[in-house]
Amino acid sequence: MRILTLCLLALLPACSVGPKYKVPAAPVPANYKEPLPDQWKEATPQDDLLRGNWWELFSDSALNVLEAEVNVSNQNIAAAEAQFRAARSAVRISRSGLFPTVTGGGSVTRSRSPNRSFFGSGGLAGGGTFYQLPIDLSYEADVWGKIRGAVEASRTTAQATAADLETVRLSSHAELAVDYFELRGLDEQKRLFDATVAGFEQALEITNNRYNQGVVSEVDVAQARTQLETARAQSVDLGVQRAQFEHAIAILTGKAPADLAISPASITVAPPVIPVGLPSKLLERRPDIAAAERRVAAANAQIGVAKAAFFPSLTFSAAAGFQSSTLGHLVSWPSRFWSIGPAFAETLFDAGRRGAVTQQAEATYDFTVATYRQDVLLAFGEVEDNLAALRILADEARLEDTAIEAAQRSVDLALNRYRGGVTTYLEVITAQNALLANQTTAIGIRVRRMTASVLLVKALGGGWDVSQLP
Repeated sequence: MRILTLCLLALLPACSVGPKYKVPAAPVPANYKEPLPDQWKEATPQDDLLRGNWWELFSDSALNVLEAEVNVSNQNIAAAEAQFRAARSAVRISRSGLFPTVTGGGSVTRSRSPNRSFFGSGGLAGGGTFYQLPIDLSYEADVWGKIRGAVEASRTTAQATAADLETVRLSSHAELAVDYFELRGLDEQKRLFDATVAGFEQALEITNNRYNQGVVSEVDVAQARTQLETARAQSVDLGVQRAQFEHAIAILTGKAPADLAISPASITVAPPVIPVGLPSKLLERRPDIAAAERRVAAANAQIGVAKAAFFPSLTFSAAAGFQSSTLGHLVSWPSRFWSIGPAFAETLFDAGRRGAVTQQAEATYDFTVATYRQDVLLAFGEVEDNLAALRILADEARLEDTAIEAAQRSVDLALNRYRGGVTTYLEVITAQNALLANQTTAIGIRVRRMTASVLLVKALGGGWDVSQLP
């Protein structure tokens, strides 16, 4: 028996059931569909700007200060970090199954047996007090890899949770940057409307003077006043959106909205050059893809755990200690006791439960594989979307600049014609509204280019890669 036990112990590391894990294939293109402009470049290991604090690419000190507070105070990041710590503890819980469990204690038992003369057989009543100090040891041998599979599933799940933490971190930083540039766009619109209102006030004054001189009708005055008050109302309305973005930024930095005030400023830089890299590298740089792949590995390990249930379990148990009917002789050599031995157990009938559990684990694996592949497709879609946005918006910005120059020329001509009495004020209003619309559109394009740059960085995984997985 002793030789059999030693042989089984020697075979323990070699026995394992369940499929060997391989990273599932994913649809990865050789190149991106969108062409990279000349001023852009592919990232190389020696020249990769997307490392660490990627938002510093935008060269905005106010943005840098706000982003630095996200890691410290953002509550979504704090919640994700707590989930990671819980998952890491789950690994230690699973790993404890690889070691014996030792328990110790003590007991005092008072007993009495019935008087045998009551049953007609004679004798005296038995009983007494028994003291016991036992130490028990139990160990389930991981013959079929059940415990090792559970450890692997917990480990890969913890890695997935760590990647989830980085996904939340990346999303929070990107969301703050997007909100920040949206807010700055509103600041530029407010500056534009303030300048426009000042110009409309001068136009109204000129129209009033011409009306008092009897050159124009009161209709021109009413039109000029309507245009002025409309611009004022639009300028005030910008405050609603700006307040909302400022409040959102406060929450992202872990502050109450009342505790944060951002001074107005303009967007002073152009969209930075973003190192894009090869499509094959995207799978290593996206934390959400890494999380999905780690969940595939965890699901694969769970298949092994489920299949191990079809095989018998081997448990070793041992007990030793002292037992005596008198407390004075409890801890003495004659009062010692011990027992040791292995035990086999095999489930003979479970109404198909183990088979169903295995099928469930296999279905879960197929689900995680499909989720992983879908996440890969979505990742490439996000990169392509923002590459296209940056390319198209750059062309649109150049055309919009030309449109603004033409609109400004139209306003100048209309005002000259109006002052010369050649046309009515309606022509001036039409030209001024066209100029304001083009200027507002240009600001919107500038904001969209900045946010597209942020979203491209996010789509590329920021400064993260799979080597950072714990």
